[in-house]
Amino acid sequence: MPTPKTLLIVYHSMTGGTRQMVEAAREGAALDGTVAVRLLHAAHAGPDDVLGADGLVFATPENLASMSGQLKDFFDRSYYAVLDQVNGRPYATLVCAGSDGHGAVRQIERIATGWRLRAVAEPVIVCTHAQTKEAILAPKHIGAEDLERCRALGEAMATGLALGVF
Repeated sequence: MPTPKTLLIVYHSMTGGTRQMVEAAREGAALDGTVAVRLLHAAHAGPDDVLGADGLVFATPENLASMSGQLKDFFDRSYYAVLDQVNGRPYATLVCAGSDGHGAVRQIERIATGWRLRAVAEPVIVCTHAQTKEAILAPKHIGAEDLERCRALGEAMATGLALGVF
């Protein structure tokens, strides 16, 4: 019997928006029922977790037009330890943004290019339009339509892994 595939979701969330997005992605991935889904906070994820995953989802809030420092720290701690060992693995990105999220996406894409990962879905960016200090620091509530996009991404990742499409 073949070893079940594993989808690793590495995330950081400051005000709850990104956490809601990754929970929705995990729910979607779990629908397949044959793919193990691991959800790890960036502070607790490392090279062994990446090496043990068949597919990856990276999720971050947009902080100052960048990925969060916690997610960058994960990449800093993991990058060289997995270099040339994860080539071709599929990945996708979730960003909870106050502005447009594209800076965070570009940073993750550059790292994924170095790891030679393969993007298998368009990044899901949820824009909260939080532009004041109060709005930026306030707990976020992600709407049903955006959560459905996250759920669909998780489901697509798990289905692709289960079918061997990627």
